[in-house]
Amino acid sequence: MKSDTLDRRGGWFDHPVLSLLLAASWLALSRSLEPVHLLSAALIGLIVPRLLRGLLHVGNPIRWGAAIRLTCVVLWDIVLSNITVAKLVLGPMNRPQPAWLRVPLASEHHRVNALFASIITMTPGTVSAVVDESAGCIWVHALNCDDAAGMVADMKARYETPLMAVFGQDGGASA
Repeated sequence: MKSDTLDRRGGWFDHPVLSLLLAASWLALSRSLEPVHLLSAALIGLIVPRLLRGLLHVGNPIRWGAAIRLTCVVLWDIVLSNITVAKLVLGPMNRPQPAWLRVPLASEHHRVNALFASIITMTPGTVSAVVDESAGCIWVHALNCDDAAGMVADMKARYETPLMAVFGQDGGASA
């Protein structure tokens, strides 16, 4: 089934991540683990996705091993980028070499492209300004870039390729 189709399945736990996020959000908002709040969280996690199934798109299977590896890479890069940006900002002001980068997209998968742009933005020193799926690229502003081609290749290798693996994409298949 394509990801563009609306979810018409009839199961009670068809969107487990959404259910868990709703339940966790309810518990965080209630700031309590009392049985009544645990029961409320479970019911909200089951009922709300069921009520919204006509508005939700069919989810794609996720390869959790690849997702965990990608998460570790992104968290590590965020730490390193914070240190790099701090050195850059606290150092001499003539050092930064800002640049606009055109990052070509290898996938037409909307979730892959949206997450790719989000990861780029979460990493300090880079911001995804435009996701232009019709042109097949993301425009990224880099705070400091001395090798544009190398930076683009690094983003694609570290984030886009693993994201495609997470969603089972083969390098350009639409989902």
